Amino acid sequence: MKIGIDIRTLMDTHYSGVSEYTNNLLRELFGLDRKNQYKLFYNSGRDIEARMPRFREANVETIYTRYPNKLFNNIMQRIAARPKLDRLLGVDLFFMPNIGFVSLSEKAKKVITIHDLSFLRYPDFYSWKRRLWHDIINIKGLLKKFDRIIAISENTKQDIVELCGIPEDKVSVIYSGIGDEYQNRSGSRDEKELKRIKSKYQLPEKFILSLSTLEPRKNIDGVIQAYTLMRQGNRGLGDHKLVIAGAKGWRYQGIIEAWRKSEFKNDIIFTGYVESGDKPIIYSMAGVFVYPSFYEGFGFPPLEAAACCCPVITSTAASLPELIGSGSIQVDPYNTREISQALEAMLTERELRDSHIEAGKKTAARFTWQKTAENVLRIFN
Repeated sequence: MKIGIDIRTLMDTHYSGVSEYTNNLLRELFGLDRKNQYKLFYNSGRDIEARMPRFREANVETIYTRYPNKLFNNIMQRIAARPKLDRLLGVDLFFMPNIGFVSLSEKAKKVITIHDLSFLRYPDFYSWKRRLWHDIINIKGLLKKFDRIIAISENTKQDIVELCGIPEDKVSVIYSGIGDEYQNRSGSRDEKELKRIKSKYQLPEKFILSLSTLEPRKNIDGVIQAYTLMRQGNRGLGDHKLVIAGAKGWRYQGIIEAWRKSEFKNDIIFTGYVESGDKPIIYSMAGVFVYPSFYEGFGFPPLEAAACCCPVITSTAASLPELIGSGSIQVDPYNTREISQALEAMLTERELRDSHIEAGKKTAARFTWQKTAENVLRIFN
């Protein structure tokens, strides 16, 4: 069988959830399947070949076009519906690892992964430009054109069924994975690397970690407020700083405003974007990882942190209880005092901390890219 895959998400300069999903899934899939032929497609008006990931398997070929992206997406794919990407590649099945502008023929079988529908649940979390982009995509109309939809959690599946009117039997839940690189790296054998990462990101000796794209949905302003309350209520925890790691996303200004208002703003550190290879070390160094997101289709960071033996605080929202559950302390994301109390408990109660480290590690071990790739391949076949 000839399978086409849209890899335009791998054009991102900085990888986050969807691009990490695509990269990890494809590497595992190509290592697993040497029978089917894969043709990978992307489009860029600029020459970005040097930064695109390399897949060197004999049954994998990368094909690209050089149209300006606005012309290709808005005019050619959305309005003119040309070229039909499956015909351009000469494939029997076309897979999209995320939503986007695409034109496909009736003949091809079509599979798509949906990561979350936060833009339908919580449109106010997005900028007007992003809301317009989602409106133009027309997710309900898009999904009706696909033969099979992959949801990365049961929560996402229910959103697809409820919000888009898709029959349940058309949606398959296939969980994402956590890479083998996510493990405790705080031992003496990693001492040199620990010092390098600490210097690179200007990390303090003791810190609470928040890691995500800086955007409203992640509730980072709530983390700052909770940290401020914790410090006000327990002066003995003043040696624990707050490290906020991640690139700026849309509407991040509220986060900066919350930081400015905190009386402990000098103890709050913004690192900017963290490279994927550095994340296991940072998780391993952190005293606690806090992720009280308002909505997640899957949520990689809590599981990554748990795999690195960092105790985790997550929210009761969306898919997070389904995925990490008892491997974390779960809090109401709208209740900053509850988040504050969870932070204090995790930092001061040794037995509670140890039990969540052990439970979190066991939970994270359930999610592997091999399982993800095997299940996706079953869908293709």
